[in-house]
Amino acid sequence: MQTMYSNNISRTIFEQWVEAYTDKMYSWAFYKTNSKEIAEDLVQDTFLAAFQAIDKFEGKSNPKTWLLAILNNKIAEHFRKSYQNPITSAGEENQYTGDSLLDALFDTDGHWIKEQQPGHWNEEQTNLLDDAGFLQVLQHCMGTLQPGWYAVIQLKYMEERKGAFICQELNIAPTNLWQILHRAKLQLRKCIEVNWFKK
Repeated sequence: MQTMYSNNISRTIFEQWVEAYTDKMYSWAFYKTNSKEIAEDLVQDTFLAAFQAIDKFEGKSNPKTWLLAILNNKIAEHFRKSYQNPITSAGEENQYTGDSLLDALFDTDGHWIKEQQPGHWNEEQTNLLDDAGFLQVLQHCMGTLQPGWYAVIQLKYMEERKGAFICQELNIAPTNLWQILHRAKLQLRKCIEVNWFKK
C-alpha cells in the first residue's frame, strides 16, 4: 500500500534527487570498485531500482540515505557476481595472477624463486601512505586485481571488516577468503615492487 508521501513524489522531485546525489554516489561507488565504468553502471542501476521502488520510500529517512542503502546492495551484488565469475583485468602485472602467480614466484618445493624473492623495503619508506606518487601506484596495482580479489582486499584492509562479514558479503568460504588474501597480497607486493621500488 502506497503512503501518501510516496504518492506525492513526482518525477520532478526524483530528478532533483538524481541531480543532488549523483556525484556523491558515484564517488562512493568508485571508492568501492576502483572502476569508473562499474561505478557509473552501479549508480545508474541504483536510480533505476529506486524509481521502480519509490512506493517503498516513506520519507522517514533522508533520500540520500535511502539511495545509498540501495547502492550498497548493488555494490555487494556486483562483488558476489565478480567472485563467482572472475575476469582478470588487463595489464602487464597480470602475468602474475592465479596459479601463474604462484608458479612465477615459487619453485615446485614451495620456496621463493631467487629472482622473485621480495626485496627489502627500506625503513625510510614507512610513511608511504603520505606520498601522493605511491598512492597512485597503489591504486594502479589495486586495479590489476581480479574484481573478487579487489573486493576482499577493500573490505579487509580499507574498511577493516572481520572475516565472517567478508565471507557473508561475498558468499565465500573462510578457506577461500584466506587463499584470496594470500594471493592478492602477493600480486600487490609484486606490482608495487615493479612500479615503485624498482623505478
